Amino acid sequence: MLTLKDTCRIAVVQAAPVMFDSKASTEKAVDLAKKAAEKGAELIVFPELFIPGYPYGITYGFTVGSRTVEGREDWKKYYDNSIVVPGPETEALGKAAEEAGAFLSIGVSERDSLSATLYNSNLLFSPEGELLFSHRKLKPTGTERVVWGDGDKGLFPVAESPWGPIGSLICWESYMPLARVALYEKGVTLYISPNTNDNEEWQSTIRHIAIEGRCYFVNCDMYFTKDTYPKDLNCSDEIAKLPETVCRGGSCVIDPYGHAVTETIWDEETIIFAELDMQKVPASRMEFDPCGHYSRPDVLKLVVQDK
Repeated sequence: MLTLKDTCRIAVVQAAPVMFDSKASTEKAVDLAKKAAEKGAELIVFPELFIPGYPYGITYGFTVGSRTVEGREDWKKYYDNSIVVPGPETEALGKAAEEAGAFLSIGVSERDSLSATLYNSNLLFSPEGELLFSHRKLKPTGTERVVWGDGDKGLFPVAESPWGPIGSLICWESYMPLARVALYEKGVTLYISPNTNDNEEWQSTIRHIAIEGRCYFVNCDMYFTKDTYPKDLNCSDEIAKLPETVCRGGSCVIDPYGHAVTETIWDEETIIFAELDMQKVPASRMEFDPCGHYSRPDVLKLVVQDK
């Protein structure tokens, strides 16, 4: 492991998107990045699908063997507000990262530039505004599969930083043991997890992964309410059945020993700031290095078809 910069000031943005509106969601992200930068953030992290929102509870009219015209119309609205990468939205986000002088991670619904397929993607920008990677979620969870396709590129990218390699897995990808190892094998020191997991069980998972990977786990979730949804969707009956608070958040940062660096925040929009002691990463690997001296490569091997 290369020598790491001693500290990283991180900002974890727990916020509601402007649902089904890529332009407004991008503008909100730019504004929040500016606010994070004003407090010295060097790494700014946004949730899963911040642009243009996570359409929790919407079926788009899909049932086994059939679809509805109304559901197709709602899907088209979401499609129209999913973004091409690179495109004008990524240009604005890159400029925001450059003006902040910070790395910026954000979840988007990515629209393929050639086909009509959508992907649940996470983007990472450099402090110079360069798009360092776009990671497409390997396997959309449950009925997410009727909205987003399986990731077909950008499977396990990492980016070098002053604090070591930064990598990302989206939401339930972190329940995939071999996917985690694929990141560990690249030496990640900062494991970014944009997600929509506002449950207590997930809080146990993130501590385990931090200990297992001997890395900082950045848990970034959304907080949004029922009134976040547009009023002109056809699925108003589905939205009406949702609780007033649709996603409670639960964002936090966990250190390589599984200890909380920040308080876990629920039920509000906020930016969580923390100073990460990056020297804890190599120190924590003294007795357990998951892909080094503790890995037994003579009997265990992971084959990754990375692309």
